[in-house]
Amino acid sequence: MEPPREWIDADTGHKVTRLSDEPDSSSLYFNYNCFTPQGDLLILETPTGISRVNTKTRALEQIIAIPETFRLLFTGHSSRLAYYSVQPDRGQRGGPKSIHAVDVDTGVSRLIAEVSGGDIQTINADETLLGGVQALPHPLTATLQISKPRDPKLDQVAFSASWPDGRPMTYADAKEVALNERLEAGIPMKMFVIDTRTGERRDIYGSTDWLNHLLFSPTDPNVLMFCHEGPWHKVDRLWLLGLDQPGSSPVKIHSRTMNMEIAGHEWFSHDGKTIWYDLQTPRGEDFWVAGYEIATGRRTWYHLERDEWSVHFNSSPDGRLFAGDGGDEEMVAHAKDAKWIYLFTPHGIPNVAGIKADDADSLVTPGYFTSHKLVNMKDHDYRLEPNIIFTPDGTSIVFRSNMHGQVHVYAVELGKETA
Repeated sequence: MEPPREWIDADTGHKVTRLSDEPDSSSLYFNYNCFTPQGDLLILETPTGISRVNTKTRALEQIIAIPETFRLLFTGHSSRLAYYSVQPDRGQRGGPKSIHAVDVDTGVSRLIAEVSGGDIQTINADETLLGGVQALPHPLTATLQISKPRDPKLDQVAFSASWPDGRPMTYADAKEVALNERLEAGIPMKMFVIDTRTGERRDIYGSTDWLNHLLFSPTDPNVLMFCHEGPWHKVDRLWLLGLDQPGSSPVKIHSRTMNMEIAGHEWFSHDGKTIWYDLQTPRGEDFWVAGYEIATGRRTWYHLERDEWSVHFNSSPDGRLFAGDGGDEEMVAHAKDAKWIYLFTPHGIPNVAGIKADDADSLVTPGYFTSHKLVNMKDHDYRLEPNIIFTPDGTSIVFRSNMHGQVHVYAVELGKETA
């Protein structure tokens, strides 16, 4: 049965629209750009190719049909190009592939580069560099669960593990075991960039830490963020690297102050000035969305309640609002009522009577969120991450969901909540 094209959520009063026509269509990961610079088009991946959605009319059109196995990567920050990879086995992202760019208006595609190995994860602000990471050959690689092909329905590996007494672990715990096994393998890795004009590859950093989630700044072409992957309570996850300073060491963005403190699922603000991330002090107990201002090092933490914790958070183009995509009971917050798409309004905590400590400017600036529910996600299987993204005009939030069985892309209108 085909999911409804649009409806008013009975619990929230907000209008939800299905944007995709083909089942198993998908929007991009929450911190990847999927809009044209002018904000008029949303770019989607479908089973048969790449499509565009008019952000005003919601009209859907195919840009290009791609008969080979492919993956939509991201949309350019400065051009009207969508980038995608063609590869023999989509599930094994580290294998050989070719990178292409298609004009979203004309459908004309061109080859950018041939990549012998590695995973292309990001493009810089002026679209001169692709960023990627590659694991070097290692005898343990084939034995790791994380190396298995992803389930295309959930975009996840089907993780499984058991406790010492033979009881099966939850999916969430089994995933932690698999992440730790991959981290402990100590596989050598390299981060690299590829010149989009010449196809030339240049290695920029190497480590036996598990390097992942590369993300260029949306405004500074020389600022690259990446993570040390693994169980979050074990790794120092968040790092910045300046490409205009050859030989410089990465800068750690967040330092743990207590055991079991975790930070991750990071993203840049739209102006590129702040890095935001999920922070828990400690894991599963106290929840924040934390910000790090790149130029000054100033920190802002917004508190939220257990049921408001989300798999991913995101911020609006003007920085006034945040959003979260909720989660299920098995996830880190173990929340009883968190299966919602949320809109958050941030509030600062002022100094009492205008009096502040002498070192106040060097301390964390605290605040809190008030929440508003947008979509009831009670029928969504959270092994598929919704990956919420604000539209460029800040009036809607795009997400993917299997709430009706098939995977589709949806948008929920914010209405008066954006005023």
